[in-house]
Amino acid sequence: MHQHEKGISLSIWTLSWPIFIEVFLQMLVGNIDQLMMSHYSSESVAAVANANQILNIFIMLIIVMSTATTILIAQYLGARNQSKLSEVCSVALAFSFVFSSVASVFYITCDQWIFTWLGVPPEIMHDTTLYTSIVAAGLPIQALYYTFVAVFRGHSLTRVTMYVALVMNIIHIATNYVFIFGAGPIPSLGVFGVSISTWLSKLVGLGIIIYLFRTLLTVKANTSYLRPFPKSTLKQILNISVPSGGETLSYQLSQTTIMKMVNILGLAVINTKVYVYIIAMLCYVYTIALSNASQVIVGFLMGAKRQEEVTKRVWESMVLAICINVGLAIFFYIFSTPVLSIFTTDSEVLELAHKVLFVEIFLELGRAVNIVMVGCLQAAGDIRTPMLVGIFGMWLCAVPFSYLLGIHWGWGLIGIWIAMATDEILRGLLFIYRWQSGKWKNKRLIE
Repeated sequence: MHQHEKGISLSIWTLSWPIFIEVFLQMLVGNIDQLMMSHYSSESVAAVANANQILNIFIMLIIVMSTATTILIAQYLGARNQSKLSEVCSVALAFSFVFSSVASVFYITCDQWIFTWLGVPPEIMHDTTLYTSIVAAGLPIQALYYTFVAVFRGHSLTRVTMYVALVMNIIHIATNYVFIFGAGPIPSLGVFGVSISTWLSKLVGLGIIIYLFRTLLTVKANTSYLRPFPKSTLKQILNISVPSGGETLSYQLSQTTIMKMVNILGLAVINTKVYVYIIAMLCYVYTIALSNASQVIVGFLMGAKRQEEVTKRVWESMVLAICINVGLAIFFYIFSTPVLSIFTTDSEVLELAHKVLFVEIFLELGRAVNIVMVGCLQAAGDIRTPMLVGIFGMWLCAVPFSYLLGIHWGWGLIGIWIAMATDEILRGLLFIYRWQSGKWKNKRLIE
């Protein structure tokens, strides 16, 4: 408890930088795949991008749903209720394993149907389904890993998961090179190789974090905490994770629908979208860390009934997020050609990406507010607002306007990006209004 309270008293910067490195390294897993595949073949880039578009629906869903574990642990620590910690951890692990196993079976059995609906070009269909099937088989491993990460974050031990992510990425990069391009007796395996590499790195990461969980924490994960099954604890987790997951699922499905529109525009536009999206992630990766750190702090303060300190922490995080997101977006717009030359020398892709990155500046303004406010509202107990606002913005703004501007009016990828930027800004304004109303102060997650 003393160690945890010491962590909570640290500045948002001190608590968030290990999360930033960890999240950045996690994002590198998918992006390294695409960077290395770009030196293998452009068709492989498009195949992995379409596969990740579908796989990320679940991966992002389980990451967001695991924040329920972080929030509950932080709030119970703030309320000094140690007896509930092991129960929360055990229920969360059991839930994530069952949920991910169902998702794994779904992806493996329905991948052909999914990608046919998505409009994946026939020349990359085989590689797309191959990558999806192999990576999907390891989804339970990823789900358990992210749940353990959530437990460590709830205890403010963010450096632990940062080191694990570092080891995972070193393994991933090394095995990627060997399996994609071949080395010694191992032949060049292309998409098959990168999928094996992704699976292997996650397995090693899970093994390491389980060992650290057993040696560093007093919290236990045991089936004894599931007999009799604690329905009230599962209900607490679901009350947070279902609305939070619903908002994330809605976002991922809307992005998948938009990807279907992008596929209509041809291979060059698909690859442009892939490369710009990688740059976009570099813009907002630290904001994700800010949001996660803010969740721990807000959860602890709400559990300790110190609401008067919460708002100041939230505004500090949001202003910092805006400065970083917008500043990086401007930087990448100015230096788009040398940055994108890492991936491609195609003049058509470089020219289109430069124009899209200008719109990205405004998109990051809204996204910075959204990422921070969603995390803080959830940690404060206002769970349903992010879901309702998210569904409203995505399906009444982002998707229909992407079709109107990008396809119907023929503005292409630029029109699609304008639609997404409009959605992000509108949702950001709604979240600020909600926080200013103070209605989150009446919410309770724990007794």
